[in-house]
Amino acid sequence: MNLNKLKKLSGDASFRHFYRSRNSIIVYCDKNKKSNLLDYDAINKILIKKKVRAPSLISQNYKENYIEIEDFGDLTVFEKFKKKTTNKKNYYKKILDLLSKIKKIKIKKQKTFLKTNFKVPNYTSKMLLDESNLFIDWYLQKYFKGKKKLSLENQLKGIFRKLLKNISYNKKVFVHRDFHISNIMITKKGLALIDTQDAVYGNIAYDLASLIDDVRLKTNIKIKDFIFHEFLKKNKNIDHKKFKNDFDILSVLRNFKIIGIFTRLSMRDNKNKYLKLIPYAWKLIELRTSKNPIFKDLNYLLVKNFDKKKRKLI
Repeated sequence: MNLNKLKKLSGDASFRHFYRSRNSIIVYCDKNKKSNLLDYDAINKILIKKKVRAPSLISQNYKENYIEIEDFGDLTVFEKFKKKTTNKKNYYKKILDLLSKIKKIKIKKQKTFLKTNFKVPNYTSKMLLDESNLFIDWYLQKYFKGKKKLSLENQLKGIFRKLLKNISYNKKVFVHRDFHISNIMITKKGLALIDTQDAVYGNIAYDLASLIDDVRLKTNIKIKDFIFHEFLKKNKNIDHKKFKNDFDILSVLRNFKIIGIFTRLSMRDNKNKYLKLIPYAWKLIELRTSKNPIFKDLNYLLVKNFDKKKRKLI
């Protein structure tokens, strides 16, 4: 297939490249292609089995590093929200219906198109910790060197570990892991999910934290609270206090991860467009840590060492 003859679409933060054919999307990836092609399709198959709209596989040429999938068009919820006339609350209710549907999925194994076995991994504390440490590995080193860097690194790692030990919900549910409105498409048959390759079984609050504290979309506290309480209405068996505890912790750690990833994309891959989102990621961390005493040590460390200049574009 000659990709040069196809229309290239704007990509995401992964190693994948997307091209539009006549009635389909070509996903090309020559790095980490197992995750980005093979596992990606396996997760989509799990979602489709449970009546969640996700891109179905049309054909594959794994040896040549690409698959052909269903084309959902270009209209994401994010694009829809750019129109002032859009009733955002109604859309968020539909998104929460989709999220509730996802949380009920219990399938963990799926045959891939190469007939190998794929198993949805568990989102372990170690994985969460490793992701949070991306902030240390990439962002921290931009501002600190030597003994100061080592001291802050040890303090932050200790705080991250302590926060993860305070997670309340141990029962694992299906987690998209990047559940925000840029990954939700509007189609004639309803909402559809894309960018599913990182799905895991993890904490019930994680996807909601991704949706509410979305670094790509600035929303006021009224909208954030509306979404949060609508989710609780749909999940009446949840302990509100424990859930809010997990939500706050996971939102904070996720945004540290995001700052680390966006810094890495710039330094390692020369993808600089995500740097402009870092200041808002800091704002979201401030929002969640300001009123919860569990973040006392973290707040002290951040106020002392990360002034406004260090929270701007790097």
